[in-house]
Amino acid sequence: MSEDSSSALLTDHYELTMLQGALHSGAAARHSVFEMFARRLPEGRRYGVVAGTGRFLELLERFRFGTEELDFLSDNGVVDERTVEWLADYRFSGNVWGYGEGEAYFPGSPILVVEASFAEAVLLETLALSVYNHDSAIASAATRMAVAAGDRPLIEMGSRRTHERSAVAAARAAYVAGFATSSNLEAGRSHGVPTGGTAAHAFTLLHDSERHAFKAQLESLGEGTTLLVDTYDVERAVRTAVELAGRGLGAVRIDSGDLAAHAGRVRAQLDSLGATDTRIVVTGDLDEHSIQALAVAPVDGYGVGTSLVTGSGAPTVSLVYKLVARARGLEEDAPLEPVAKRSVGKPSRGGRKWASRRLDDKGTAVSEDVYPHPPSPQVGTRPLLRPLVADGVVVGRESVHEARERHRAAVAELPEQALRMSRGEAALPTVFH
Repeated sequence: MSEDSSSALLTDHYELTMLQGALHSGAAARHSVFEMFARRLPEGRRYGVVAGTGRFLELLERFRFGTEELDFLSDNGVVDERTVEWLADYRFSGNVWGYGEGEAYFPGSPILVVEASFAEAVLLETLALSVYNHDSAIASAATRMAVAAGDRPLIEMGSRRTHERSAVAAARAAYVAGFATSSNLEAGRSHGVPTGGTAAHAFTLLHDSERHAFKAQLESLGEGTTLLVDTYDVERAVRTAVELAGRGLGAVRIDSGDLAAHAGRVRAQLDSLGATDTRIVVTGDLDEHSIQALAVAPVDGYGVGTSLVTGSGAPTVSLVYKLVARARGLEEDAPLEPVAKRSVGKPSRGGRKWASRRLDDKGTAVSEDVYPHPPSPQVGTRPLLRPLVADGVVVGRESVHEARERHRAAVAELPEQALRMSRGEAALPTVFH
């Protein structure tokens, strides 16, 4: 999908048939408020991370029904001609508020609030959920890995384990949540994510010997490169690497076997050879738990792929997008009234909401406070909703670097139990006032 192509058909069929029905009933113009939230966190998780805001805003700006999209809908009988004509002029003109990208969230947090006519707002449901559910799942896994890694850098390297476009989104979300770099070049070009990489086992196997492969890599990339040392015999590879690069060798990478044991032996060998500043990077089916288990090993960095891009067991965070309020009538000044579904196991809370995070006198978060009206400013509270779209114009655009800093600050204010890797309940209660 090119950067300037329409995003309008990245949606579900029933969004458009609901629109057709609302146009028929006369309710399409009814002023409405939709909210996106999670009823619960993935099992055992203590907080979630909002991610995908920037991508959603980019796609929203391209949510236009051009000739090709309209012809498809008409030719396939998806909607009637009256609806096709309405869609031809569609431009979102409402308002959107949301938690800042990188922010922590909890069950019931109103992560995204969309206020517009029913017709305009309902069309955004699938787009918002597909972006936020994927990216927040990746970021929510990535933050746990970053906590487990501590000060040691993490490399995102999952491009070959997911869809090619999902890989770009995953790299972006992982960077927001604390990863240092990505192997994905498109994430670097499109989103400014720092990228890096050196060589795989194929490069070693291509050459007549490991020595020839190391020599070629060092001559091409310099002594600061990272040499992969587990193609054959690790001890011999480390000895060859230091012999060729000298004490200035940047790093070695271990991709298989007992990583903790290998790292200990390699560290001792590097030190004995005088390469005391050479770093050790480990890769190979890592997740937050194996990263935490390696905390006592002499490891300087981690590369994570499959577990990250699949959400480490939670590939979606089950966000929903629900109508929570709508006008009593079609008049412009008709007051909003709460609406809510009462399905067993799937209830929602009616009414437009505003959220703040309450902090104690040490700056530690103690609760998520949700109000049916804008709360008055109070010492020890931090408003969570920020304007993203005003009268159809995107006003909340920011870089991934800004989102990354917000995430760093959000995690720093969470209570200690939020950062434990063991299973547990949500670290903060969501209090509805």
